[in-house]
Amino acid sequence: MQTPDHYRLTFTRRRAAAGTVTTADAAPADEVVVDRTDALGPGGNPVYSDRTGILRAEISPAGEVRMLATGVYQSPLYPSAEPLP
Repeated sequence: MQTPDHYRLTFTRRRAAAGTVTTADAAPADEVVVDRTDALGPGGNPVYSDRTGILRAEISPAGEVRMLATGVYQSPLYPSAEPLP
């Protein structure tokens, strides 16, 4: 299986209804395209980065995403990943 060079990450913003969050309350909020770098993440999978280098993610062949902090006080959300041609 060939490792994709690009992924589209979709981050979902959750809206709270009466103090609870359900998947029905989730709505797509942001999408960003990331490109494969030469780096490997803690799990040994390729690291992908956006053009700014601020958003970095390790993505496994199964599409599992591990967001990697690039600065202090970051608490990144976990997106879904879609390989791009």
